Amino acid sequence: MITGPIDLHTHSSVSDGTEAPADLIASAVTAGLAAVALTDHDSTSGWDEARAAIVGTGLTLIPGMELSTRVGYNSVHMLGYLFDPASPELVEETTRLRNDRLHRAERMVTRIGADYDIDWGDVLAQASEGATLGRPHIADALVAKGYARDRSAAFAGILHWRSGYYEPHEAPSPLLGIRIIRAAGGVPVLAHPATRGREANLPQSHLLELVEAGLGGVEISHRDNTEGGKQTLRALADQYDLIVTGSSDYHGEGKPNRLGENTTEPEQLERIIDRATGSAPFVG
Repeated sequence: MITGPIDLHTHSSVSDGTEAPADLIASAVTAGLAAVALTDHDSTSGWDEARAAIVGTGLTLIPGMELSTRVGYNSVHMLGYLFDPASPELVEETTRLRNDRLHRAERMVTRIGADYDIDWGDVLAQASEGATLGRPHIADALVAKGYARDRSAAFAGILHWRSGYYEPHEAPSPLLGIRIIRAAGGVPVLAHPATRGREANLPQSHLLELVEAGLGGVEISHRDNTEGGKQTLRALADQYDLIVTGSSDYHGEGKPNRLGENTTEPEQLERIIDRATGSAPFVG
Protein backbone atom coordinates (compact mmCIF):
# COMPACT_ATOMS: atom_id res chain seq x y z
CA MET A 1 0.00 0.00 0.00
CA ILE A 2 1.19 3.48 -0.89
CA THR A 3 2.04 5.59 2.15
CA GLY A 4 2.14 9.36 2.01
CA PRO A 5 -0.03 12.06 0.45
CA ILE A 6 -2.07 11.01 -2.60
CA ASP A 7 -3.53 13.61 -4.99
CA LEU A 8 -5.86 12.12 -7.61
CA HIS A 9 -6.87 15.16 -9.69
CA THR A 10 -4.36 17.33 -11.58
CA HIS A 11 -4.11 19.01 -14.97
CA SER A 12 -1.14 19.70 -17.23
CA SER A 13 -0.71 21.93 -20.27
CA VAL A 14 -2.13 19.06 -22.34
CA SER A 15 -5.52 20.46 -21.29
CA ASP A 16 -5.87 23.62 -19.19
CA GLY A 17 -2.98 23.45 -16.74
CA THR A 18 0.04 25.72 -17.04
CA GLU A 19 2.77 23.08 -16.51
CA ALA A 20 3.93 20.45 -18.97
CA PRO A 21 3.38 16.89 -17.70
CA ALA A 22 7.07 16.54 -16.78
CA ASP A 23 6.99 19.82 -14.86
CA LEU A 24 3.83 18.77 -13.06
CA ILE A 25 5.61 15.60 -11.93
CA ALA A 26 8.51 17.71 -10.65
CA SER A 27 6.04 19.89 -8.75
CA ALA A 28 4.42 16.79 -7.24
CA VAL A 29 7.80 15.58 -6.01
CA THR A 30 8.57 19.00 -4.53
CA ALA A 31 5.17 18.99 -2.82
CA GLY A 32 6.06 15.69 -1.12
CA LEU A 33 3.38 13.58 -2.75
CA ALA A 34 3.63 9.80 -2.72
CA ALA A 35 1.18 9.38 -5.64
CA VAL A 36 -0.39 11.68 -8.19
CA ALA A 37 -3.00 11.17 -10.92
CA LEU A 38 -2.72 13.04 -14.21
CA THR A 39 -6.32 13.75 -15.24
CA ASP A 40 -6.32 16.13 -18.19
CA HIS A 41 -9.63 17.01 -19.79
CA ASP A 42 -10.67 14.49 -22.44
CA SER A 43 -7.06 13.55 -23.23
CA THR A 44 -4.38 11.00 -22.33
CA SER A 45 -1.69 12.72 -24.40
CA GLY A 46 0.35 13.59 -21.33
CA TRP A 47 0.67 10.04 -19.98
CA ASP A 48 3.92 9.11 -21.77
CA GLU A 49 5.74 12.30 -20.79
CA ALA A 50 4.60 11.92 -17.19
CA ARG A 51 5.75 8.28 -17.10
CA ALA A 52 9.16 9.27 -18.42
CA ALA A 53 9.49 12.08 -15.89
CA ILE A 54 8.56 9.89 -12.94
CA VAL A 55 11.47 7.47 -13.36
CA GLY A 56 13.76 7.59 -10.32
CA THR A 57 11.51 9.90 -8.30
CA GLY A 58 9.86 7.28 -6.08
CA LEU A 59 6.50 8.82 -6.99
CA THR A 60 3.61 6.65 -8.17
CA LEU A 61 1.69 7.88 -11.22
CA ILE A 62 -2.00 7.00 -11.57
CA PRO A 63 -2.92 7.51 -15.25
CA GLY A 64 -6.35 9.07 -15.62
CA MET A 65 -8.55 11.61 -17.35
CA GLU A 66 -11.39 14.01 -16.55
CA LEU A 67 -14.13 13.16 -19.05
CA SER A 68 -16.58 15.92 -19.92
CA THR A 69 -20.24 14.99 -19.47
CA ARG A 70 -23.35 17.10 -19.21
CA VAL A 71 -26.87 17.17 -17.75
CA GLY A 72 -28.87 19.86 -19.51
CA TYR A 73 -26.69 22.99 -19.48
CA ASN A 74 -24.72 21.85 -16.43
CA SER A 75 -21.25 20.33 -16.82
CA VAL A 76 -20.66 17.13 -14.87
CA HIS A 77 -17.05 15.99 -14.83
CA MET A 78 -16.26 12.30 -14.57
CA LEU A 79 -12.79 11.24 -13.47
CA GLY A 80 -11.62 7.96 -14.94
CA TYR A 81 -8.66 6.03 -13.56
CA LEU A 82 -6.49 3.22 -14.94
CA PHE A 83 -8.47 2.61 -18.13
CA ASP A 84 -7.14 1.44 -21.49
CA PRO A 85 -6.34 4.63 -23.46
CA ALA A 86 -6.72 2.73 -26.74
CA SER A 87 -10.32 1.68 -26.05
CA PRO A 88 -12.11 2.43 -29.36
CA GLU A 89 -15.24 3.93 -27.83
CA LEU A 90 -13.22 6.13 -25.49
CA VAL A 91 -10.92 7.31 -28.29
CA GLU A 92 -13.91 8.13 -30.51
CA GLU A 93 -15.72 10.06 -27.79
CA THR A 94 -12.72 12.06 -26.57
CA THR A 95 -11.73 12.98 -30.12
CA ARG A 96 -15.25 14.28 -30.71
CA LEU A 97 -15.20 16.19 -27.42
CA ARG A 98 -11.87 17.89 -28.17
CA ASN A 99 -13.04 18.91 -31.64
CA ASP A 100 -16.29 20.32 -30.26
CA ARG A 101 -14.42 22.16 -27.50
CA LEU A 102 -12.16 23.76 -30.11
CA HIS A 103 -14.98 24.96 -32.36
CA ARG A 104 -16.99 26.17 -29.39
CA ALA A 105 -14.00 28.21 -28.20
CA GLU A 106 -13.57 29.73 -31.66
CA ARG A 107 -17.22 30.79 -31.74
CA MET A 108 -16.96 32.34 -28.27
CA VAL A 109 -13.84 34.29 -29.25
CA THR A 110 -15.66 35.64 -32.31
CA ARG A 111 -18.45 36.90 -30.05
CA ILE A 112 -16.06 38.40 -27.52
CA GLY A 113 -13.99 39.97 -30.31
CA ALA A 114 -16.97 42.06 -31.38
CA ASP A 115 -16.67 43.99 -28.10
CA TYR A 116 -13.03 43.49 -27.05
CA ASP A 117 -9.70 43.61 -28.88
CA ILE A 118 -9.07 39.88 -28.91
CA ASP A 119 -8.87 37.27 -31.66
CA TRP A 120 -8.14 33.56 -32.10
CA GLY A 121 -4.41 34.18 -32.47
CA ASP A 122 -4.36 35.68 -28.96
CA VAL A 123 -5.89 32.46 -27.61
CA LEU A 124 -3.49 30.19 -29.51
CA ALA A 125 -0.59 32.14 -28.02
CA GLN A 126 -1.70 31.00 -24.55
CA ALA A 127 -1.81 27.25 -25.31
CA SER A 128 0.87 24.61 -25.65
CA GLU A 129 1.09 22.74 -28.93
CA GLY A 130 -1.49 19.96 -29.02
CA ALA A 131 -3.37 21.23 -25.96
CA THR A 132 -7.10 20.68 -25.61
CA LEU A 133 -8.21 24.27 -26.19
CA GLY A 134 -11.10 25.71 -24.23
CA ARG A 135 -12.34 28.53 -22.04
CA PRO A 136 -9.26 28.57 -19.75
CA HIS A 137 -7.11 29.57 -22.72
CA ILE A 138 -9.57 32.32 -23.63
CA ALA A 139 -9.34 33.46 -20.01
CA ASP A 140 -5.55 33.57 -20.25
CA ALA A 141 -5.80 35.65 -23.42
CA LEU A 142 -8.16 38.08 -21.67
CA VAL A 143 -5.68 38.36 -18.81
CA ALA A 144 -2.80 38.97 -21.23
CA LYS A 145 -4.83 41.71 -22.91
CA GLY A 146 -5.61 43.36 -19.58
CA TYR A 147 -9.35 42.64 -19.63
CA ALA A 148 -9.24 40.46 -16.50
CA ARG A 149 -7.01 40.28 -13.43
CA ASP A 150 -6.64 36.51 -13.55
CA ARG A 151 -8.44 33.37 -14.75
CA SER A 152 -10.92 33.46 -11.90
CA ALA A 153 -11.89 37.05 -12.72
CA ALA A 154 -12.28 36.18 -16.41
CA PHE A 155 -14.62 33.30 -15.56
CA ALA A 156 -16.59 35.48 -13.16
CA GLY A 157 -16.95 38.22 -15.78
CA ILE A 158 -16.58 37.98 -19.55
CA LEU A 159 -16.67 34.16 -19.62
CA HIS A 160 -19.56 33.79 -17.17
CA TRP A 161 -22.54 31.92 -18.57
CA ARG A 162 -24.71 35.02 -18.09
CA SER A 163 -22.34 37.31 -20.02
CA GLY A 164 -23.85 36.67 -23.43
CA TYR A 165 -20.60 35.27 -24.83
CA TYR A 166 -20.95 31.82 -23.32
CA GLU A 167 -21.89 28.78 -25.36
CA PRO A 168 -22.48 25.29 -23.91
CA HIS A 169 -20.43 22.44 -25.30
CA GLU A 170 -21.68 19.10 -26.49
CA ALA A 171 -20.90 16.21 -24.16
CA PRO A 172 -22.28 12.76 -23.34
CA SER A 173 -24.51 12.12 -20.36
CA PRO A 174 -22.84 11.06 -17.10
CA LEU A 175 -24.46 7.64 -17.55
CA LEU A 176 -22.76 7.21 -20.92
CA GLY A 177 -19.50 8.55 -19.48
CA ILE A 178 -19.56 5.86 -16.80
CA ARG A 179 -20.23 3.17 -19.38
CA ILE A 180 -17.36 4.34 -21.59
CA ILE A 181 -14.86 4.39 -18.71
CA ARG A 182 -15.96 1.01 -17.39
CA ALA A 183 -15.87 -0.54 -20.87
CA ALA A 184 -12.24 0.63 -21.09
CA GLY A 185 -11.44 -1.17 -17.83
CA GLY A 186 -11.34 2.00 -15.76
CA VAL A 187 -12.90 3.19 -12.53
CA PRO A 188 -15.27 6.20 -12.80
CA VAL A 189 -15.30 8.72 -9.95
CA LEU A 190 -17.60 11.74 -9.94
CA ALA A 191 -15.55 14.94 -9.69
CA HIS A 192 -16.46 17.66 -7.13
CA PRO A 193 -20.22 16.96 -7.32
CA ALA A 194 -21.29 19.38 -4.58
CA THR A 195 -20.03 22.75 -5.78
CA ARG A 196 -21.48 26.24 -5.56
CA GLY A 197 -23.14 28.22 -8.31
CA ARG A 198 -24.66 27.10 -11.58
CA GLU A 199 -22.93 23.73 -11.50
CA ALA A 200 -24.28 23.04 -8.02
CA ASN A 201 -25.14 19.76 -6.39
CA LEU A 202 -26.61 17.06 -8.58
CA PRO A 203 -29.99 15.92 -7.27
CA GLN A 204 -29.62 12.91 -5.00
CA SER A 205 -31.93 10.92 -7.26
CA HIS A 206 -29.52 11.45 -10.16
CA LEU A 207 -26.55 10.40 -8.04
CA LEU A 208 -28.38 7.17 -7.28
CA GLU A 209 -28.86 6.58 -11.02
CA LEU A 210 -25.11 6.93 -11.49
CA VAL A 211 -24.42 4.47 -8.68
CA GLU A 212 -26.75 1.96 -10.29
CA ALA A 213 -24.95 2.49 -13.62
CA GLY A 214 -21.61 1.57 -12.08
CA LEU A 215 -20.18 4.76 -10.57
CA GLY A 216 -17.15 3.71 -8.55
CA GLY A 217 -16.68 6.67 -6.26
CA VAL A 218 -17.09 10.36 -5.42
CA GLU A 219 -14.54 13.12 -4.95
CA ILE A 220 -15.48 14.61 -1.59
CA SER A 221 -12.44 16.47 -0.27
CA HIS A 222 -12.26 19.27 -2.84
CA ARG A 223 -12.12 23.00 -2.22
CA ASP A 224 -15.25 23.68 -4.31
CA ASN A 225 -17.56 21.21 -2.55
CA THR A 226 -19.81 22.80 0.05
CA GLU A 227 -19.69 21.50 3.62
CA GLY A 228 -23.31 20.43 3.45
CA GLY A 229 -22.66 18.72 0.13
CA LYS A 230 -19.71 16.84 1.61
CA GLN A 231 -21.89 15.51 4.42
CA THR A 232 -24.50 14.29 1.92
CA LEU A 233 -21.83 12.64 -0.22
CA ARG A 234 -20.25 10.90 2.77
CA ALA A 235 -23.62 9.46 3.74
CA LEU A 236 -24.18 8.21 0.17
CA ALA A 237 -20.66 6.78 0.02
CA ASP A 238 -21.26 4.88 3.25
CA GLN A 239 -24.66 3.65 2.11
CA TYR A 240 -23.50 2.42 -1.32
CA ASP A 241 -19.90 1.51 -0.45
CA LEU A 242 -18.45 4.08 -2.86
CA ILE A 243 -14.76 4.90 -3.09
CA VAL A 244 -14.04 8.29 -1.50
CA THR A 245 -11.31 10.52 -2.92
CA GLY A 246 -9.79 13.89 -2.11
CA SER A 247 -7.83 15.99 -4.55
CA SER A 248 -6.41 19.39 -5.33
CA ASP A 249 -7.66 19.82 -8.93
CA TYR A 250 -4.27 21.42 -9.54
CA HIS A 251 -3.78 23.58 -12.65
CA GLY A 252 -0.35 25.07 -11.97
CA GLU A 253 -0.59 28.84 -11.97
CA GLY A 254 -3.97 28.68 -13.70
CA LYS A 255 -5.89 28.39 -10.42
CA PRO A 256 -5.15 28.95 -6.70
CA ASN A 257 -5.44 25.19 -5.99
CA ARG A 258 -2.20 23.74 -4.57
CA LEU A 259 -0.93 20.18 -4.88
CA GLY A 260 -1.82 18.05 -1.87
CA GLU A 261 -4.25 20.57 -0.37
CA ASN A 262 -6.76 17.70 -0.32
CA THR A 263 -5.71 14.06 -0.47
CA THR A 264 -7.01 10.50 -0.78
CA GLU A 265 -6.55 7.79 1.83
CA PRO A 266 -4.23 4.95 0.71
CA GLU A 267 -6.89 2.26 1.17
CA GLN A 268 -9.22 4.17 -1.17
CA LEU A 269 -6.57 4.28 -3.88
CA GLU A 270 -6.03 0.55 -3.35
CA ARG A 271 -9.72 0.01 -4.07
CA ILE A 272 -9.33 1.84 -7.39
CA ILE A 273 -6.27 -0.21 -8.31
CA ASP A 274 -7.97 -3.48 -7.37
CA ARG A 275 -11.00 -2.74 -9.57
CA ALA A 276 -9.19 -1.42 -12.64
CA THR A 277 -8.30 -3.71 -15.55
CA GLY A 278 -7.40 -1.24 -18.30
CA SER A 279 -3.95 -0.04 -17.18
CA ALA A 280 -1.75 -0.03 -14.09
CA PRO A 281 -0.03 2.52 -11.84
CA PHE A 282 3.50 3.45 -12.83
CA VAL A 283 6.00 3.46 -9.97
CA GLY A 284 9.05 5.70 -10.30
